[in-house]
Amino acid sequence: MKRHLPPLLSLVLALLSLPVSAATAPVVSTVADQKGIELTIYNQNLGLVKDRREIRLPAGSGELRFMDVAAQVIPTSVAISSPDGGLRVLEQNYEYDLLSPQKLMEKYVGKEVKLYQKNPRTEREETVTATLLSTTGGPVFRIGDEITFGHPGRLIFPGVPEDLIARPTLVWLLESDAAKPRPLEATYLTAGITWRANYVLTLDERDERGNLAGWVTIDNRSGATYRNATLKLVAGDIHRVPEEGVRLEKTLRAAAMTAPAPQFREEAFFEYHLYTLQRPSTIKDNQTKQISLVTADAVPVKKEYLFRGESFYYTAPAGDTIGNRKVGVYVELENRRENRLGMPLPKGVVRVYKRDAGGSLQFVGEDAIDHTPEKEKVRVKVGDAFDVVGERKQTEWRKVAADTYEAAFEVRLRNHRKEDIVVRVVEPVPGDWTMLSSSHPHEKGEAHTAEFHVPVPKDGEATLTYRVRMRY
Repeated sequence: MKRHLPPLLSLVLALLSLPVSAATAPVVSTVADQKGIELTIYNQNLGLVKDRREIRLPAGSGELRFMDVAAQVIPTSVAISSPDGGLRVLEQNYEYDLLSPQKLMEKYVGKEVKLYQKNPRTEREETVTATLLSTTGGPVFRIGDEITFGHPGRLIFPGVPEDLIARPTLVWLLESDAAKPRPLEATYLTAGITWRANYVLTLDERDERGNLAGWVTIDNRSGATYRNATLKLVAGDIHRVPEEGVRLEKTLRAAAMTAPAPQFREEAFFEYHLYTLQRPSTIKDNQTKQISLVTADAVPVKKEYLFRGESFYYTAPAGDTIGNRKVGVYVELENRRENRLGMPLPKGVVRVYKRDAGGSLQFVGEDAIDHTPEKEKVRVKVGDAFDVVGERKQTEWRKVAADTYEAAFEVRLRNHRKEDIVVRVVEPVPGDWTMLSSSHPHEKGEAHTAEFHVPVPKDGEATLTYRVRMRY
């Protein structure tokens, strides 16, 4: 007599008889599962991504395919965690064998494909079955008993191989203690994204004050878009081990424009400085984005003319007039709160502008600055003076003892401008030196330098003379 099982027991037995592969199919997660993303960008072609998603995982071990990640992810930096625990990572992989026409053909070498071509007489497409023999230098086919290449037909593949993917994917083999939706955070470093600071300094008519606007320029070539991201920037020189395949940082240019109010909160972080944007921002792939960093109006500015010598002037007997006729022009400001600044300024390029007699803004020069803490000076070389020239001549040189020498110099400065100026003359005297005489007061500046401040009248000239004794 045939026994009938209860309906519930029959259902359980039917579920148990399902193929194992149905219960262990990979879980695929896309950006649609994303609950938040945080992006920290370093000014060294590096970004730190924290991608938070909620994903339903089955109980036991299974594969998670985590898609929509940066194409330039550094695989050895990847980590995944779950705040509620109950998750164990058994393996992790980074799959980047991306789908492309060339890759697709390579996967079908030795297999049958179809070629579609239009019959010129009937104007109908005809199908030809062929075996793809090679892709080197172009596809080579066997059609029937004949070998051919350069076939005009469209190449049709029966499907996409499993080991080719449409976009970069992180794959984990996980062990979960329960079947339920879990909050997961994937963290990884990626190359191809960087930022730099760009500044615009607009001088007033007398070169005594300037308006400073600072911008953050972000260049994203990482292969991913970060939507509504919490954005943080790290300024500082972190130490890194060189990675193969990392792209070189791209040089950017920033336009002069009116800057809005600052949007970043700055804080000290380890030996660096961290700048956090106070709102979410979307950083698209292959996008250059600019965000206002700092603005300050009427900042006191000091303009300086600098005439600098060379140390080799002091190691040879007297000779003819020495070159180096260029007089450099610098502007300097102090990064202080009383100057409406005070935020540590990241390294970048300062571009200097000034209005001409007609009121039009003109570019006058640019220079790179390093990371500048609060209460330090920002010094920018604008260029070389056109109407101020210098000339240096060694007038005497003699050996006093085996290790002691005396030399005398004459520095002539000519000013063709319509106002009086002061030229700072810096002489890099080597060894242990003593100033024996000088026409202008001097002071010791940097190591082994003597500095003079020489007033030069408008449409006139001034001459600095000095004698120095050196031991080396």
